[in-house]
Amino acid sequence: MAEGKGFGKTILFGEHFVVYGLPGIAAAVGDYTEALVEPAEKEFTFVDSRPETPGYKETKVGEISRQIEAIKKHFKLDAQKPLKITLAGNLVCATGIGASAALAASIARAINQELKLNLNDEQINQAAFAAEQAGSGTPSGIDNTCAVFGGFITFEKNLQGGPNKIGKIKVEKPVEIVLANSGITHELKSVLEDVKALKEKKPKEFEKIFKDYRKIFDSALLALEKGDWKKVGKLMNKNHELLQKITVSCKELDKMQKIALKAGALGAKLTGTGRGGLLIALTPGKELQEKVAKALEKAGFACQKTKIGGL
Repeated sequence: MAEGKGFGKTILFGEHFVVYGLPGIAAAVGDYTEALVEPAEKEFTFVDSRPETPGYKETKVGEISRQIEAIKKHFKLDAQKPLKITLAGNLVCATGIGASAALAASIARAINQELKLNLNDEQINQAAFAAEQAGSGTPSGIDNTCAVFGGFITFEKNLQGGPNKIGKIKVEKPVEIVLANSGITHELKSVLEDVKALKEKKPKEFEKIFKDYRKIFDSALLALEKGDWKKVGKLMNKNHELLQKITVSCKELDKMQKIALKAGALGAKLTGTGRGGLLIALTPGKELQEKVAKALEKAGFACQKTKIGGL
């Protein structure tokens, strides 16, 4: 039996904008999906035992199926050598945590080990991206990159189809965050299509939004390198405002943000697909982390207390 892990992720800056070639900043979280791969008796078997936000797997059934088929195609798996893939781990599947990328990365690692392919991390990342493409249509590649490499990264998609630009950000020590769950799940593909249609309808408005975001990114990169978490938090709030403008926030996420900030979070924004999914609140120190989590839980939102930057 072979094992492989894929980390969950949170995007600090740039979701949706990275699809159009703008740089983003993401970080792996400590929780992960684990894939176990072993020979199957008769036919290919897939068992999904991951913990989930209620309804996640049902909503994502088509996306998950497309990912599995893409992985089988990428690794040239056939009926002559059937495998059994079992997913587990402590990453709770939810929109915005990079669960689909963690699935792809963990399975790719496990198959690599089982078949003794000796692939390096970049080749694992290519396999995971192929699965992400099949699942959601036009992913940026940031999710699978975080799932494979971990830590803090900058990411810039190559719109001409060549290698994407990936950079590591050195952060002195891990920082506490709260991930609050809206309980709403959306398929990435449909949200990406909506944003694309809106951009085509309002090109000048999007041009200004993109310029404003670029300024946020540049300032955030400097703030992270200096460990200026107060500045990072303020920039996260500004990023959330831009995501509201491109219609990927929702009333639940906006409510969660207000609660988190009132409780003392340095910054808070939606992370990932949007229109539901997760909110990330920046809460350096366990005391602040606990305070913000309690405030959100009191309002009825499930929370996960974790750290970013330590992988």
